[in-house]
Amino acid sequence: MSRVVPAPDALVGARFDVAVSKMLGVSRSKAATLIDTGQVRVLDREITKSTTLQAGETVEIDLVEERKEPEPIANDMAIVYEDDDVVVVDKPVGVAAHASVGWTGPTVLGSLLDRGVHITAYGAAGRQGIVSRLDVGTSGLMLVCKSDLAYVEMRRQFAEHEVVKTYHALVQGNLKEDRATIEAPIGRAKVSDFRFCVTPAGKPAITHWDVMERFGSEATLVKVNLETGRTHQIRVHFSSIGHPLVGDHMYGANPVLAEDLNIERQWLHAMQLEFRHPRTHVWTTVTSSYPADLAHALDAMRARHADNGEAPAR
Repeated sequence: MSRVVPAPDALVGARFDVAVSKMLGVSRSKAATLIDTGQVRVLDREITKSTTLQAGETVEIDLVEERKEPEPIANDMAIVYEDDDVVVVDKPVGVAAHASVGWTGPTVLGSLLDRGVHITAYGAAGRQGIVSRLDVGTSGLMLVCKSDLAYVEMRRQFAEHEVVKTYHALVQGNLKEDRATIEAPIGRAKVSDFRFCVTPAGKPAITHWDVMERFGSEATLVKVNLETGRTHQIRVHFSSIGHPLVGDHMYGANPVLAEDLNIERQWLHAMQLEFRHPRTHVWTTVTSSYPADLAHALDAMRARHADNGEAPAR
């Protein structure tokens, strides 16, 4: 974009960076950058960002278009259920729910839009249609709303804990009970912006689990159901009782075990979603299966205990 404009009367006498900021509707630091790089200047006079703009001067604007790299697309993200109202994807590890500051990888929302899937405009900008999320490092089922009706109703169902979300997790150690509930509030950890922890100042969080398979004192495969949906809830809750998820180094997992099982992220998968369809009200169940990395790690765990003469308890 290239143009010349006379100095506005209202800005005569102002610092040049202040004048440019107001003329272009950008921040003062952005205006200073444009001046320093020569994209905004005054004709026939050398000027800096701190120079005063004078009456009768002409400002030349020659902005260089910023080229934004296109968002990577998750071409391997399967759609496991779709109708006019909702779409349920089987999110691979390494895919975020939506774009966020600092994230440059693929997103569920961007990948769906790239395929031409219609998504409702309801929701925050860049997060439209999304009523629940999965961590980048967690794979499995995630629902996105296509219609306005679905967004309103599914947001209500998630908020009122009517949706049944079932996960499978491989946790370190031998859980004492066959089934139990962890009820402990979760909040952001003071040591890091990215970590969460059990804290009295946190939000209520409830996690139910049932043992599916035991591997001696080394690990336990569990089925997990959430009553609440706090960030990192499953990871934080199991870590808080001394049983971090296998491969979850952020929350205290044994790196040697993860290396032995050749797993590079937490062993956690969203296996099943059960919800009342927003339009028909029919109870709907969508299921998934383990991705290759989790399946291989679980097979390796079974093999190492078979080699020890242990038959995994189921």
